[in-house]
Amino acid sequence: MTDVGTEAGQLPKTDAHAPGDLVDRLGAKLDTMLDKLGEAKPFAKSTYQTDVFQTSELMLSSDHGIRALYERAHRFDDVGLFASGAWADAAKLQPPLVEGSLKAHGVYPIVEILSDLRMLAIAGGKQSHPEVTAADATDFLQEVMALNLQFVFPGDTEQERIEGGPHYESSLRLFRLLSDELGLSFIREYVVAEIRQIIAQRPIMTGRVRTMIRMAARTPASSGDDTISGRLNELTEAIDGPSTLSKQANTLAEYRKLLQQCDKATLRDEAEQFATTVDRTGLVAPQHAVLLRYLATKEPDIIPEALALDDYGAAEFEGQIEFARQLVKAAIFPTTAQCILGFARVLERGLLSRQEVSVGLERLVDLDLQPDIRRSLLAQRSRHDGVTANSILLAGALSVLGQPLGVGQGRNPTCQAARGISLWSQYAPAYLIELVVSAARDGVVEIPFEGQTVRSDKAVIEMGRALDLNLDPVSIVLVPHLDRIYEQMMKLVALRNEDGHKWVNPALYGRWVARGFSSVFADVALTTISGYEDFVRRFFATHHPSFNEGHSLMYPNPVGLCITNGHGDYLGPHAVSLQRVAEGPDGKLRIYFFNPNNEGRQDWGHDVKPSIADNGELEGESSLPFNQFVSRLYAFHYNPYEVGDAYAVPDAVVNEIQKEARDTWGRAFQWM
Repeated sequence: MTDVGTEAGQLPKTDAHAPGDLVDRLGAKLDTMLDKLGEAKPFAKSTYQTDVFQTSELMLSSDHGIRALYERAHRFDDVGLFASGAWADAAKLQPPLVEGSLKAHGVYPIVEILSDLRMLAIAGGKQSHPEVTAADATDFLQEVMALNLQFVFPGDTEQERIEGGPHYESSLRLFRLLSDELGLSFIREYVVAEIRQIIAQRPIMTGRVRTMIRMAARTPASSGDDTISGRLNELTEAIDGPSTLSKQANTLAEYRKLLQQCDKATLRDEAEQFATTVDRTGLVAPQHAVLLRYLATKEPDIIPEALALDDYGAAEFEGQIEFARQLVKAAIFPTTAQCILGFARVLERGLLSRQEVSVGLERLVDLDLQPDIRRSLLAQRSRHDGVTANSILLAGALSVLGQPLGVGQGRNPTCQAARGISLWSQYAPAYLIELVVSAARDGVVEIPFEGQTVRSDKAVIEMGRALDLNLDPVSIVLVPHLDRIYEQMMKLVALRNEDGHKWVNPALYGRWVARGFSSVFADVALTTISGYEDFVRRFFATHHPSFNEGHSLMYPNPVGLCITNGHGDYLGPHAVSLQRVAEGPDGKLRIYFFNPNNEGRQDWGHDVKPSIADNGELEGESSLPFNQFVSRLYAFHYNPYEVGDAYAVPDAVVNEIQKEARDTWGRAFQWM
C-alpha cells in the first residue's frame, strides 16, 4: 500500500490490480452462478451462495473486480444471495455492526461487502427496494463510512493492517468505491456531530471516539466549515493536550520537565485548563496524568482545581488527602489517564470516606492476579509507561465507581453483566470490589441461588478469550464470570413455565431488585403474548406517579425491551436498567434509563427515538416519553406491596400503547 502522504482529498491506492481479462472471465462466471442461484429452490440456495461468495472473494482482489461486483449488485436481492442469513433483510441492517463483520474471519467480510454494494446500488437508483429508499440507503452508507474512518482514511502502520482483519485490502477497496460514489463532503460534519453525541454520554471507554477524532483530523476541510473545524480542533486538543505548556512539549517527558520549572500560579493555570477541557468534553489527555502525578508530590492543594471538584468533592479530598495522593500515584498514568474523570466523581460521591470502599481499593494495589487476567489487562496499554496490571485494574475501578452509567458491554452480548456492574457501582460499591477481587485473585465468583451456590468455573477462561476486550478493566475481569453464572441460573429455571428472569434477576443482582415480576409473554419460549392490557396497567400502577400512590423508584429496575429498527421491525430483546421516572424540561413525564450498549440514540421506528441530551438526562442516561418506553417494554420488576390503582389508567392510553406494540415488535409474535 502506498504512503498516506497523498494530495489533500485523495485516498491512498493499493497496487493490486488484476488483469482486466481475468476480472471479465470471473464476472462471466459469476453471472452464470447468479442465474443458477435465482433458479434454485429455497432449500438449495445455500450451495449456490457459497459458489458466489468464493468467486466474489477472488474479484475483490482488485479495484476493477469490486466495480464489476457493484455493476451486478442490483441482482443480489432478486436471486436470493442473502436469503436465510443475517443480511437477508436490508431494512434491518445496522451500521455499527459493519466494522465487526469486515474484521471477522471466514466468509462474513465477503458477505458484508456484497451487502454494502447492494445498499450502494439502492442509493444510486440502480435497484429499488420495498422497504429501503435511496435516501435510507445513502444515510446507512454515510453512517457506515463515518463509523469506519480507518478504512476511509487508512494509515500506513502494520497495526492498522493487522487489526483490519484478513480482508483488510478488500475493505479498503469497498470504502474507496463508497467515497467515489457518495463523496466525502459530509464526513467532517457528520463525524464531529457523532463524536459530540458519544462524549455527551460520558462512556468510560473512549478508544473508539479518540480514533474517530484522529481520523476526522485527516479529512480535508471544505470551504465554509470553520465552525466544524473549530469543534474538531477542540476535540483534538482534548486528547493531545489542551494546556499552554502541553502544546509546547513534544513528549510527556518534556512536559514533565516544563512543570518542574513552573511557579504555583502557572501550575494553577495548567490545572484549570485541563479541568475545563475535561468538563466540556469528558476526554482526558495523557498530559493530565503527568500533571496530577507532579501535583501529588509537589503541590497537592492544587489537585481539586485540576479535577474541577465541586465543594463536596473538594472537602472529601481534604479529608482523605493522603489516601487520594496514594491513589494518584498507584492508578493514574498516561495509559490510564481517562480514569481521572472517574476519580473526580469518586471524590464527589464521598466514596473514599467509606471504609469498606477504601479498604477494597487498597487491596487492588497489590492483589495477586490470575495470569490470564494480568495478560488481558496489560493488553489495554496504549504505551509502555511502567504501568502494571494492578494499576490498570485500580484505575478501572475508579472509573466504574465514578461513572456507573459509563459502563458498556462493547461488542459482547453481555448486557446482563454490564447492567449488574452499573447497579452495584451505584448502590453497593464495596460488594462490587469484593466481586472483582474474587474474580481477579481466585478465578471464581460465587452467588447464592435458591439454597445453593452458583459458581463460575474454569470455563470462564475460554469465555474470556472470546470476549471483545474493548471493555473497561472491571468488566474484563468480571463479565466472563457474571455471564457464566447468569447462564447457569437460566438453565436451573429453564423448565419453569415463566420467563426465567423472574427468579434470576433478583438472585444475580441482589436485594436491590424487587421480587414482583411481570412479562407480556405467556410461554417460556417467548413466542406468545398474553394479558398485555393488564401488563401495561400494572406498569402504570407501579411506576407512573399519577397511579402508583407516590411510591418513587428506590433502585434501578432491570427491565426487558423489545428493540426495533427504524421501521419498527423487531430486532431482539435487550436488557436495560430503568433509573428514574421524572418530568422533562417540557413538563412531560419521561423514563430515564441506562442502556449498557453505550448508545442511547437509536431510532426504534414510529418516531420512538431515545435521546441522551436536552431532555433532562443525566450523563449516561437515555430517555423516552413514558408511553413510548412502555410500548417497547416486555418485562419488569416491581414491589408487590407498592401497587397503585391499575384500574384508573385510562382505556385510551392502554389501547394506544397496545396498538403501537402490535404495529411494531408485536408483529413478530402471536397474540392471545
